[in-house]
Amino acid sequence: MTARRRITVLLPVSGLIVLAVCGLTLLALATVRVGPLAVAIGVAAALVPVAVVVAVFLWIDRWEPEPARLLLLAFAWGACLAAIVALLINDTAEAVGDLLLGVGQGGKVSALVSAPLVEEAVKGFFVLAVLLRRSDEFDGVIDGIVYAGFTAAGFAFTENIYYFGRAFAEHGFGSGTSDGVIAAFVLRGVLSPFTHPLFAALTGVGLGVAAATSRRALRILAPLGGYLAAVLLHALWNGAATLGGAQAFLNVYFLIMVPIFIAVALLVLLQRRREQRIIAAALPGMVRERWIAASEVDLLASLKGRRTWRRQAGRQSGRAAARAVAAYQTCVTELAFLNRHEANPGRAEREEKLLTRLRAARAEAVRQAGQARPQC
Repeated sequence: MTARRRITVLLPVSGLIVLAVCGLTLLALATVRVGPLAVAIGVAAALVPVAVVVAVFLWIDRWEPEPARLLLLAFAWGACLAAIVALLINDTAEAVGDLLLGVGQGGKVSALVSAPLVEEAVKGFFVLAVLLRRSDEFDGVIDGIVYAGFTAAGFAFTENIYYFGRAFAEHGFGSGTSDGVIAAFVLRGVLSPFTHPLFAALTGVGLGVAAATSRRALRILAPLGGYLAAVLLHALWNGAATLGGAQAFLNVYFLIMVPIFIAVALLVLLQRRREQRIIAAALPGMVRERWIAASEVDLLASLKGRRTWRRQAGRQSGRAAARAVAAYQTCVTELAFLNRHEANPGRAEREEKLLTRLRAARAEAVRQAGQARPQC
């Protein structure tokens, strides 16, 4: 086996093994601490908010869907590796805090200092790795938010399993006004399912800005600023929950968290509209280059048109045809984004690869259309 082959095969396999070991270790630790039934209850309760969060980030990622394998890896990174790293360092910080400041003080050190710094770093590290290693899959702010959101969704899923499980082990189901799984679910699953994704999204925004700019200073300062904003917001949230009473928590929730969440949501909407404008502006040039047909412009210029095209292909020729059309649409989007920056390093090579994929997707869609199912 050549050295290159070892890297391309053994390294990913080794990474998956590490993630699996981390996940199994976390499951074992949770089972030891709260019991198997409580873990099962925690998993069931944690599935609801994570499904909502993942669905939202998939909706955000509609113009140029990121590779499913990378999104799954992002989720696994957050749920397994990031979670166990944070657990080990936070528990260590708590023990050191108890030793130096007195029993009971370590939890505050962990919540206010260790957790924000470490958790946002390990979540953001995956997004940074995608930017550095797979820059062709990282086009800007939306991609940064999506990758960060998936890592945070995985992290929150694992964290919620333990919190919900511990609530059940200590108080049972309880009610909405008393301790227990129901109260924990209302707090973490209904009122704040987007807290970790919101923190991580700030880092993602910084990395997205870095991906879209050619200014060296901004490529360094934007990710650093995003990370620091995520840490500060995380620390403020933990501080309100740990040090403040109910009134302080509600003030932070409604006066700070909700406005920042709305601001990020508006940023997402603006960026999605910007992506649509970029694509619509690039389509006439693609027609002139004979990369796409003139009749496809209206279908490619809006999400509604693209969805209608895929559905029509699926009805007439089956799912394989719909997938081929979706792949074709994604290639068109990537070409539009690529041509925003004329001086991109490796632009010509990347363009040729995209054109090859685009032609292959078109040929597959035509082939599938030729094998349309007979009408009954």
